[in-house]
Amino acid sequence: MAAATANTTFPKASPLTSSFKSSIPISKSTLPFSTTPQKLIPSRSLQISSSLSQSNSNPRSAAATVTPTTSPSHEFISRYAPDEPRKGADILVEALEREGVKDVFAYPGGASMEIHQALTRSKIIRNVLPRHEQGGVFAAEGYARSSGLPGVCIATSGPGATNLVSGFADAMLDSIPLVAITGQVPRRMIGTDAFQETPIVEVTRSITKHNYLVLDVDDIPRIVSEAFFLATSGRLGPVLIDVPKDIQQQLAVPTWNQPIRLPGYMSRLPKAPGEAHLEQIVRLISESKKPVLYVGGGCLNSSEELKRFVELTGIPVASTLMGLGTFPSSDELSLQMLGMHGTVYANYAVDKSDLLLAFGVRFDDRVTGKLETFASRAKIVHVDIDSAEIGKNKQPHVSVCSDVKLALKGINRILESKGAKLKLDYSAWRQELNEQKLQYPLSYKTFGEAIPPQYAIQVLDELTNGNAIISTGVGQHQMWAAQFYKYKKPRQWLTSGGLGAMGFGLPAAIGAAVANPGAVVVDIDGDGSFIMNVQELATIRVENLPIKILLLNNQHLGMVVQLEDRFYKANRAHTYLGYPSNESEIFPNMLKFAEACGIPAARVTRKEDLRAAIHQMLDTPGPYLLDVVVPHQEHVLPMIPSGGAFKDVITEGDGRIQY
Repeated sequence: MAAATANTTFPKASPLTSSFKSSIPISKSTLPFSTTPQKLIPSRSLQISSSLSQSNSNPRSAAATVTPTTSPSHEFISRYAPDEPRKGADILVEALEREGVKDVFAYPGGASMEIHQALTRSKIIRNVLPRHEQGGVFAAEGYARSSGLPGVCIATSGPGATNLVSGFADAMLDSIPLVAITGQVPRRMIGTDAFQETPIVEVTRSITKHNYLVLDVDDIPRIVSEAFFLATSGRLGPVLIDVPKDIQQQLAVPTWNQPIRLPGYMSRLPKAPGEAHLEQIVRLISESKKPVLYVGGGCLNSSEELKRFVELTGIPVASTLMGLGTFPSSDELSLQMLGMHGTVYANYAVDKSDLLLAFGVRFDDRVTGKLETFASRAKIVHVDIDSAEIGKNKQPHVSVCSDVKLALKGINRILESKGAKLKLDYSAWRQELNEQKLQYPLSYKTFGEAIPPQYAIQVLDELTNGNAIISTGVGQHQMWAAQFYKYKKPRQWLTSGGLGAMGFGLPAAIGAAVANPGAVVVDIDGDGSFIMNVQELATIRVENLPIKILLLNNQHLGMVVQLEDRFYKANRAHTYLGYPSNESEIFPNMLKFAEACGIPAARVTRKEDLRAAIHQMLDTPGPYLLDVVVPHQEHVLPMIPSGGAFKDVITEGDGRIQY
């Protein structure tokens, strides 16, 4: 048997009480979305049927069962004879192989040694060895974010498992498909405070989509199938499988293609969106004079449908941090990012709009600011795959709980059928927004020979033609990378959005480079974030991954310094990261970290030398670190203070001014 821990994080019905008077009735589509995972492994198909338990004729026991089957054209060939006993660890590794897994990020320990021994026997799976478990889980996230396939990481029990926790929380908040496997102490020792024992299932219950403690070796094939199905269907997320060491060592003959039984989960998966709701959305569009699209990470798999929708309607597009790349940033209808550090014109558009089309978003506080004033003039249409998000923060007038891809396809079909009869003309609205673009462009100032960090990102964008995969840490550099690099397509932009985990950039770049061999992968990082997982330079060197690191080094915890400047009279409260006894020197010397790992590196301090230095970085084969020294007085602008409204937007100033 297996103890499967059911989390409370599945979608719940949201109250539909409205805090404001509406001129149109509030309606809600209760079902919507396809039961097919958003990004299934190509070699597998799923048979879903409704079945009754043989031992119980009570209709309440009716459950949806899912039987994974291997496509005839991709017949899996096991290295074991069908009736040959093998260790549980080998069953686990073969189960991963059958899911199409080619790469894992695994760090060994006493309770996971058997899994690593089994990995050495696999001819299919490559292990990219991180130098810290957090590096492993962030790399698995980078793999998933850049490819759309589930990322897989493995760690040992105790501290190995707890080192994965930030990655689980990050994947949960940003809806990233992740399957994590942890070793656990033998079953007989669970609960005895054994060496390196932590109850990781309990620790991670609220930050995983689902998790398992395997108590029967025969359950491994089913549990692995369920884990991948859960991670890649509905609202994507992380799933944990905790495997005791004696289960890993136990000999067994596996039964493959066991039915998946997830009745509660299957019943909550939305179905295809109703035609009536889509017609209602089209009617609102036709009645609108100032519509705006607010698109997020839920649109990453719907980029083509989104572009077609914009082509049919001419509605301008504002993107969240997670949604960057779903619509090309350089398109004339792009308003770029909205929210706390979004463009003035994106936030202006939302503030003045009469119709807000919120697709694949969750009305996060960094987007909305003061909820009462956010899109206060607009009727709101909310399309999202997770019913728990609908009405959670902002009450919509029309809501559809659906896969955005299916909803957009349906809306586009209606728009195409109606054609010119709709007479959509938003030229006056677009002209109004173009005037805002001219009046409040993204800009920065240059002081002498100092390198503006925004300029460094602009040069990188120019020299890579906007085609690089960009990962970041968290802080000012992250916001500048969101503002000044012009993303062309989805999955180019890898960042820790909801959790804001420093140290994310370098390991995420590793995952992206593994998933996308041949791609240009650049980690735009800050000195504070970079040093949190600097040990992963060793992994980059050993694997010879061609990752470029553009390090914007201001010797400070920049975003917190900016808040100190604005709201704490520039009182420095442990935000200086250099060496106080010798502030004239760059400390620590990041070039020495690179040298220790055999990675070419250089430092640039003058603006006139920057372009050549970035050229050198991009032209050097393999990995490269460029330490770009930038002034710590720079502020990320525009800025709407936390809890503020559009009217509170700050567009001027930096740390050289007293407030």
